[in-house]
Amino acid sequence: MSKLMTNVIETISVIREKTDKIYSVGIVLGTGLGGLVNEIEIDFEIDYSNLPHFVQSTVESHNGKLIFGNLNNKDVVVMQGRFHYYEGYSMQEITYPIRVMKLLGVETIFISNACGGMNPLYRRGDLMIMNDHINLLGDNPLIGKNEDEFGPRFPDMSEPYNYKLIALAEIIALENKIKVHQGSYVAVSGPNLETKAEYRFLRTIGADVVGMSTIPECIVANHMGMKVFGISIITDECFPDSLKAVELSEILEAAKSAEPKMTKIIKEMIGRM
Repeated sequence: MSKLMTNVIETISVIREKTDKIYSVGIVLGTGLGGLVNEIEIDFEIDYSNLPHFVQSTVESHNGKLIFGNLNNKDVVVMQGRFHYYEGYSMQEITYPIRVMKLLGVETIFISNACGGMNPLYRRGDLMIMNDHINLLGDNPLIGKNEDEFGPRFPDMSEPYNYKLIALAEIIALENKIKVHQGSYVAVSGPNLETKAEYRFLRTIGADVVGMSTIPECIVANHMGMKVFGISIITDECFPDSLKAVELSEILEAAKSAEPKMTKIIKEMIGRM
């Protein structure tokens, strides 16, 4: 048994002291997006500090809790606060909770984030369903010895975000008159925001939005055969010719205002799965 599997089993044993449920759905809540928790019938929650081998979330608005409960008649496990590469953690540490979710029974994972919009058709407060991504983090959580107990050496990434889940989200958005885009997300290391030249470059290579997360979790989830749905809230407009300085408070405000739309889509998706 690998060291990673041993660690995951140790983490699972702490959780199993509280529940023996199989949680089929996992959710990762990004910057300013913790409000979805208010929709969940919570069974219990565990601080990351009380889970073996979990690191700590250091970013404002990331509460640092693993929450277990029921959302729209599905048992769910939710990360209220994620980890980022720019916090100084390794890719393996960032994605460790996804490994734990898999062993709890998670088959489908919903990943959310706040991002900057570079597509000129996007506006602050819009939602973008992720249908592809570009990894410019400079690292990959699968580098090193392959964890054969979890997945193959060379996992396919031709469909990183599940097409059927994307189609379901589009239907729900239409029914609820919620404006959504589909596009590609590029992840950079951060923590600084980008320069005008960098925004031009990222747009040129095919990205619609830019952020600092999500892709590591997506890669690891695909490595383990999980279905992934990714959704972004555009919290600032990153148009080089009219670029303005942005504060974290503005990003959090935009995320908070758009969050109910994201919550509506995810909640209904889970109910129809």
